[in-house]
Amino acid sequence: MNVQAPLPYREAAVGVGRCVATSAALLARRRVHHRGKNLGTAVVFADDTTATVYRSTTLESGPVTDPCVLAVAFRLRLVHGRGHALFRAESLLNTPLFVGFPGFVSKLWFAHDDHGVYRGIYDWDGPARAEHYARCLWRVLALVSEPGSIRYLVRPGLEVSELLAHPESLDESASDEEPWSRPVRILPPPN
Repeated sequence: MNVQAPLPYREAAVGVGRCVATSAALLARRRVHHRGKNLGTAVVFADDTTATVYRSTTLESGPVTDPCVLAVAFRLRLVHGRGHALFRAESLLNTPLFVGFPGFVSKLWFAHDDHGVYRGIYDWDGPARAEHYARCLWRVLALVSEPGSIRYLVRPGLEVSELLAHPESLDESASDEEPWSRPVRILPPPN
């Protein structure tokens, strides 16, 4: 896995289109929730950057049978200063672009780090499904991201709660090439 390339335009468009249709039904049935879990939690990554959770989205779904964590990162084109606050507010409107993909479970939305990089860390049911989503998402992100800044990593057999509770348990040798995706320390929200 982890091809690090977008799907062909047509295939990605079909995937995103199906997702939006499914998302509309999920939203209408109130199965999508934006909860306060982990809000304000700062995560220090192995690349010496720190990002803070600003939103958490979950989907009411059945039991997860093939858990994996998907980490996605990108840097927005032409967004600076107050533009970051506007993006974080607007990003809620992007929810239909992911919650309807097969296997979606939850997402932690991270504010930009010191280098302007945004991250999303997802719980997904099925590594192949997570990879398909990431490669479809690439086409959408490419419209607003700096060229060459989009990347993702799928970690099979792991859940976000485990990743945040025990970041030291990750196999460092397996993720040295992707330090942007490897939490090394969790800083709880300020009181």
